[in-house]
Amino acid sequence: MNARRRFLAGMLAAGVIPKTGWASAGMPAWLAAAGTPEGGFVLCGITSAREIAFRIPIPARGHAAAAHPTKPHAVAFARRPGTFALVIDCATGEVRSRLASPPEHHFYGHGAFSADGSVLFTSENDYNWARGMIGVWDATDGYRRITAIESGGIGPHDIKRLPGTDTLVVANGGIETHPDSGRAKLNLATMQPNLSYIAEGQVTETVTLPRDLRLNSIRHLALSKTGTVAFGMQWEGAGHPRALVGLHKRGAAPVLCTAPEHVTREMQGYVGSIAMDKVGERIAVTSPRGGVIQTYDATTGNFVSSHTQTDACGIASNGTGFTVTDGTGGIARLGNGSDDRRRVDGLMWDNHLVPVGT
Repeated sequence: MNARRRFLAGMLAAGVIPKTGWASAGMPAWLAAAGTPEGGFVLCGITSAREIAFRIPIPARGHAAAAHPTKPHAVAFARRPGTFALVIDCATGEVRSRLASPPEHHFYGHGAFSADGSVLFTSENDYNWARGMIGVWDATDGYRRITAIESGGIGPHDIKRLPGTDTLVVANGGIETHPDSGRAKLNLATMQPNLSYIAEGQVTETVTLPRDLRLNSIRHLALSKTGTVAFGMQWEGAGHPRALVGLHKRGAAPVLCTAPEHVTREMQGYVGSIAMDKVGERIAVTSPRGGVIQTYDATTGNFVSSHTQTDACGIASNGTGFTVTDGTGGIARLGNGSDDRRRVDGLMWDNHLVPVGT
């Protein structure tokens, strides 16, 4: 033991002690929340081979998570209108910090780290004032809350950081809610979703949809390496919308992805999650309501393919295609014209499959 201590002390003095990274947590490729048959809830790490790297209990139903860019730490968020988030050391299972939304706020289930990992941003509802807010937390000081900034709209849901920058893009869904009314939607007569871009605490650009899509709530985001934003929507109107997927580049108008009407109807007005492939050529979206996964060309926005998978929702790139999780415990590979599905007994995957290290 003394020899080991002298050895470690020598390495530390030489500055060669390796930093703890995601390898110490079993090298997961993705994070996902899940339910268990006993009524419990967990956050899991999933490897690229679709093995479970770790399984850590969380106190209530989760939604998404944020992966620290270097440390094996994940922030697990409660499902809206939850008020907790847990900072978990995924190598040890230890809860490093417990975040609570401020009074009269709740979380929306998503967050993002700054490029250096020093700051966590969380999407929140200031429900008594019907304002979307972005919470700002110091990840170097026990996740102390620093401040909050306006999101640029109502109902901010997903939040992402543009690659190579600390500019945030926010999916403001446009729907007003209040905990006293449960998950009821209070402003459908006036709702107006948007995408907003935030740099240095200020909204620098806001993008809205055409008026006939005013009831298309922008909910989830995926990014290419060059900063193209793909967004998935959830329709709050009668009938069916003409599109549920869109693309945006800063400074330009949004582009709606096109598909035959019967293909759009398959989604039943609901995109549960969205992903972009590694090279930025394809977008994939899921609908747990429709039990369908659709892909689109990320350059033209044209429909490419449709696949069925019961209760499919979580989706992420796997390098050559996409990996999809579902509420029956399935983890499927989608690509190259074939489906390869594996089932994890005892887990019911929740909404999202969050990449680690991107």
